[in-house]
Amino acid sequence: MKILVTGVAGFIGSHTAERLLSLGHDIIGVDNFCDYYSLELKQMNANAVEDKGATIIKMDLRHPENYKLLSNDFHYIFHFAAQPGISQTSTFEDYFTNNIIATKHLIDFAITCTDLKLFVNIGTSSIYGLEATFPEDVMVKPASHYGVTKLAAEQLALQKSREQKMAACSLRLYSVIGPRERPEKMYTKLIDLGLKDEAFPLFEGSDKHLRSFTYVGDIVDGIVSVIGNEDKVDGEIFNLGTEVEHTTQDGIDAVAKVIGKDIKIDIKPKRVGDQWRTKANIDKARKILNYNPQTTLLESVKSQVDWFKANCL
Repeated sequence: MKILVTGVAGFIGSHTAERLLSLGHDIIGVDNFCDYYSLELKQMNANAVEDKGATIIKMDLRHPENYKLLSNDFHYIFHFAAQPGISQTSTFEDYFTNNIIATKHLIDFAITCTDLKLFVNIGTSSIYGLEATFPEDVMVKPASHYGVTKLAAEQLALQKSREQKMAACSLRLYSVIGPRERPEKMYTKLIDLGLKDEAFPLFEGSDKHLRSFTYVGDIVDGIVSVIGNEDKVDGEIFNLGTEVEHTTQDGIDAVAKVIGKDIKIDIKPKRVGDQWRTKANIDKARKILNYNPQTTLLESVKSQVDWFKANCL
């Protein structure tokens, strides 16, 4: 199958592209290589995917004229590209244009792909709001520009399914960790600063926040499981993540154990819009996609530390 992966130079997009290549698919990846975080890291991710056989095109999904760079013979589209996370450096316009406008243009392109079997939107647990412990049919209450715009992107895709213009589903991911995690994310920062004996900036009270820290390989298992299940997933939303909850402090302790050093802490003021609890309710994904994440927190952290030492020191 010919598959388009957007955001292919990112953390989860690059892992998914590699998995799809290993399954024998023809992968075209696109990324705008923005400087939200290290372009060197993004290029390293892209190189790893290219080395395994993917073709990568630099393009910005926000501009309709750029789609002429793509053929319209894709069988699947996996849409990871987005303005990520809760960041004080990102404006509402950044979230709006990257998460809503870009998704709208990509969907318009997808409708022209006459052999398209499924459009897979990559959503987030942030759509639920400050607590993300619910099944997919609950009323959502996003509490950040990121969550609001990712909800809008999700609904743009599902709208086309309801209109029977294309088959589409959305996957809401929970607290993904592992090799290639973005530099500003918790575990990468913990590992980096811990190895340097520097203090980790911890938002006040967040040590007690609960998270479904999920290994990226387990997330990719769920993502690729939609292939061949188009009739079951069309028009549907699925949570992907582990059912096991850990506090932020558990994560700090796990990193300390793996690197063999205590983590110094620098308490910072609370961050607005930060979720206080996520626990993936995966009953639906387990039933329909046979989804069953197994990797423990300590196994996940060890894999990420090994990768960081090999690639970032």
